[in-house]
Amino acid sequence: MALFRQLDEQVEQLLSLFSKEDNWLILINADPDALGSALALRRIMARKVNNAAIAQINEIKRPDNLSMIRYCRIPTQKLIPNLAAQFDKFALVDSQPHHNPEFKNFEFSVVIDHHPLDQENLVQADFVDIRPKYGAVCTMMTEYLYNMKIRPAKLLATALMYGIRCDTRTFERKFIDADMAAFKYLSKFADSKLMNRISRSEFHLDWMRYFSRAFYNLRRIGQGLFAHCGKVENPDILVIVADFFTRVHNVPWVVVSGTADDKLVCIFRGDGLRRDMGSMAQKLMNGLGSAGGHKEAARAEVELKELGDEDPEIFMLKRLGQGRKKTIRRI
Repeated sequence: MALFRQLDEQVEQLLSLFSKEDNWLILINADPDALGSALALRRIMARKVNNAAIAQINEIKRPDNLSMIRYCRIPTQKLIPNLAAQFDKFALVDSQPHHNPEFKNFEFSVVIDHHPLDQENLVQADFVDIRPKYGAVCTMMTEYLYNMKIRPAKLLATALMYGIRCDTRTFERKFIDADMAAFKYLSKFADSKLMNRISRSEFHLDWMRYFSRAFYNLRRIGQGLFAHCGKVENPDILVIVADFFTRVHNVPWVVVSGTADDKLVCIFRGDGLRRDMGSMAQKLMNGLGSAGGHKEAARAEVELKELGDEDPEIFMLKRLGQGRKKTIRRI
């Protein structure tokens, strides 16, 4: 029995897009899964194109992401217009063009992702591979490497393995057999000590004040929890706080919000058993800004000007409480 599914047609189609004269830019919204996947796609492009680079749309401040970039030597840089102008071909991994306004200015030739499909925003590209059942795009990229008979070097294997570990939350979130197979396969080539060093770099000391705010503002809404962290220096802080609260016993869903860069950012986390977080985010925002994600994890972003004069925390309380004050109580 084959270790991974055969991708002969997909491999042939993907490789047909590469030319020695082309300059490719791989775009990501940087997190471990996106970083590992982009590094793998860059390895696939090696010696097949003139140049292949990686650029992220977000400011990277999470310590584990910075450690991953440093230790795995991932050559990513912040996307700016002058950088994009140097490339004539664009690829997108671990995201879809409608997920962020910054992607909408690009005509992508390659899109590889595992987030749910949106029938109102179907992806148009020369090569599209979207598999919502997969726990991580790093798993998909491992399958491509295997089918192309490319043995991942130590740093690439470590990056891919860490991406799978993070997006499946060490297989606590939804995953399939392919995710487990990829993780096991990569373990033969990865540096486990290096991966542990990356994973231990999770918090900045000055982020503790946001935990303090979250605890102070924590409210029980029905069976779930909601906390507003106010203005944060980076939305990644909200992700870490939300993930922390998922460890609370008998809480099926968590929403943590805050403001950054003139936007209200909301992070949704669920146990995957009852509510679908992606659907919850979309219904809650009701067309405002961008919202979506998986059953267990989702995100929404809304420009503050779209809220008018309403306080962001009050806005969220009204939406989550559905106008019923009795369902909301402070912890």
